[in-house]
Amino acid sequence: MAVELCLLLLLFCGSTISEVQPIYKPPPGTLDFGFVPAKTYDTGAYHEPGAIGILFKIVHAFLYLVQPNTFPQDLIRKLAQQQFGNTQGDYQKAIYYEIGFIVSAALGLLFILLLPLVGLCFCMCRCCDNCGGEMHQRQKKNADCQRSCFATFLFVASLIISVGVLCAYAANQHLTNQVRGAKKLVNSNFKDLKIFLNDTPAQIDYLVSQYNTTKDKALSDLNNVGSVLGIRVQEQLGKEVRPALDAALTMAGAIRETKEALENVSVSVEVLQEGTERLHANLTEVKMHLSNTLNDSACNAAQAASTCNIIKNSLGQLSINANFSGLPGVSSQLAKVNDVLKIDLSSLVQKGYAAFNDTPDLVVNQTRNILSAVPYIKSVLESIGSNITTFTRALPVQKILADLMVHLTQTEAYVQDYFPLVEQYDFYRWLGCLILCCMLVLILVFYYLGLLCGTCGYDKHASPTTRGCISNTGGNFLMAGVGFSFLFSWVLMIVVVLTFVTGGNVEKLVCEPFEDKNLFKVLDTPYLLNKHWKNYLAGIIFKNPNVNLTFEKVYSDCKENKGIYTSLHLEHLFNINELLNISMYTEDVALKIEHIQINLSKIILLDEIGKENLLNFSSSGIDGIDFSAYLTEINKSVTKVDLLSFANDLEARADQLPKGALENALKGHANNIRMIHNQQVVPLEQAMSTLNQSIRLLKRTSSELMVKVKNVISAVNAAQNLINNNASQVIVQETKKYVDTIIGYFEQYTEWVKESISMEVAACKPIANVIDTAVDIFLCSYIADSVNTFWFGLGGSSMFLIPAIIFAVKLSKYYRRMDTEDVYDE
Repeated sequence: MAVELCLLLLLFCGSTISEVQPIYKPPPGTLDFGFVPAKTYDTGAYHEPGAIGILFKIVHAFLYLVQPNTFPQDLIRKLAQQQFGNTQGDYQKAIYYEIGFIVSAALGLLFILLLPLVGLCFCMCRCCDNCGGEMHQRQKKNADCQRSCFATFLFVASLIISVGVLCAYAANQHLTNQVRGAKKLVNSNFKDLKIFLNDTPAQIDYLVSQYNTTKDKALSDLNNVGSVLGIRVQEQLGKEVRPALDAALTMAGAIRETKEALENVSVSVEVLQEGTERLHANLTEVKMHLSNTLNDSACNAAQAASTCNIIKNSLGQLSINANFSGLPGVSSQLAKVNDVLKIDLSSLVQKGYAAFNDTPDLVVNQTRNILSAVPYIKSVLESIGSNITTFTRALPVQKILADLMVHLTQTEAYVQDYFPLVEQYDFYRWLGCLILCCMLVLILVFYYLGLLCGTCGYDKHASPTTRGCISNTGGNFLMAGVGFSFLFSWVLMIVVVLTFVTGGNVEKLVCEPFEDKNLFKVLDTPYLLNKHWKNYLAGIIFKNPNVNLTFEKVYSDCKENKGIYTSLHLEHLFNINELLNISMYTEDVALKIEHIQINLSKIILLDEIGKENLLNFSSSGIDGIDFSAYLTEINKSVTKVDLLSFANDLEARADQLPKGALENALKGHANNIRMIHNQQVVPLEQAMSTLNQSIRLLKRTSSELMVKVKNVISAVNAAQNLINNNASQVIVQETKKYVDTIIGYFEQYTEWVKESISMEVAACKPIANVIDTAVDIFLCSYIADSVNTFWFGLGGSSMFLIPAIIFAVKLSKYYRRMDTEDVYDE
């Protein structure tokens, strides 16, 4: 029972593959367990800011100029461990790291303090008719040039301030838009977490249910143990038996082919001998008639003499070339082969095949003792199936998941309840930031109106005391812009400094370290969060802080959507390798296998009659045939000259003779020669072809015939000896392989369960998505980037208020109507 429970633990908890020693098993039939049911997670924890992303990159580049130092891991660790300041130089390191922010903030504070003070002094100075407060303007020759320069500089400064206002407004609106759309992303994360919790029980149930696939396959093989073992034994023995029987069957076919070849030789030789005699007689008769014709007086004529002489000289070619009368006969060899064929060797070999094919039945009949182990194995498999169900119900998985679902539901309800409050506060923030932007817009309105009215209403022919109303209004607008600049600038700079220090440090100390995972390295510092625990996460989960479980590894594994089992290294909760002992299942079977005695001597591959028959064939004498004599005559042509060519040539020469009886007689002889060729030479050539094929076949068969026959008999004897003496050993080996195959099914199942638990069951991508959503998207992309872009635009605009004030004050002198005027200076 303990072993079975260990197997159950293996199925549900798995173990690291590196801990499992490889076990040899023959390749079993691959089991198809299907795919673990899993739904697709909807959340895409990635934020694309769109066009405003360009501004974000500019702000990041500016922050890098302000703070180019690397993430201060050591200082953060000391701060978390409340040891900051214990070592000399900690404050210096912190100041060195924050020097960019400190200098920038100091300049901002100086701006906040000095600008209102300067404005107050400037106002008092003008009230005393100083600092441009006296309504008197001296006339200069370069007044137009100065006015144009001041107007241009003020316009450029106003444009830069406008760009900064637009950046601040865009960042403010972007943050509001993202907060309004965050609800969908939050709901998507909660949905994925619910899928994560709801699907886990179904996935575990699927893993458990697939045990039936393994059990059914094992039971199917066990129910057919005899036939399966018999087939395996037959396949193993067949590696030697089948080639031996195939060789014997091939030799039986060779005997039949030899008989047919001998018969063809005998018949062909007889036909060739008779045919050549008849052909010789006919050719002799044709030569005699041709000679008589050529002896006619017509050949004595001058025109025919040379032609007749040529024909006479060629008559010697009309004779036979091959002489088959001296070839030795094969009747004795044929008689011996016929005696061999009186015994049907093919039938004997087929009996050997049939006997060998009955091996599975013989194995089934002689391995009844193996079957006694089958009920035990079946009972074990059935008990494991029932114990799996019991063990599954005993696992606290359902309770844990139910508790987590309750907490998740409560958290979701809490978020949903407070989300309207978040949107309300965000509206207040948006409104406050909008008011700050409107302050700058008000200043810009005065500047732009002053430039517009001053430029359009300016009359270069009018004296300072006679300037028009529009020009004077433009100057008043410029001075109003200067006044509001002094009133609002310090308020704007306070907001800029506060958001700059806060947002910049969040970007540098949280967002960038989170992106390059340096933040996780700090969290994974030994004894950081608990001075008694080396690894905090392992201490929380396993109550064993020495287990190497880090925040970075868990986050990375979940990011890759691995199973929670792999990500949290839950194998440290279930050490089952020391308890698992699969060999106990097959111990009884192995003991029975060691004493198996199988006798397959009833299988007779080829009896003594068949072997004697093979030996008789080898001594039939076909190797004594004079093949060279046959081949010598076969390679000759039937006649010394091709009769068709001779007849055509004879007819051509007859055409050269004068018309008459001689010509006709010669053409008659040519036709007679053609008839002899078609009726006698062609059949003889066919008979020679048959004889050629048969002789060459006999030559190949007779080559080392005795050696071939002895090799066949030796192979049959070796296969028979294997069956008689070594069958038990083969059966033991195949039975062990068969048992390994059965065990291999369960090893496949356990490996599949381990892989599924590691990679598919409870895939923890939603956990990584929640972290990415909270830190990377909400804190960094939504809040930090928007806030940093806001102070970047607002701060830039505030800084350019200083040159704008100077140019506006200078320019207003050229637009406002003066009380007194001067003459031109020479």
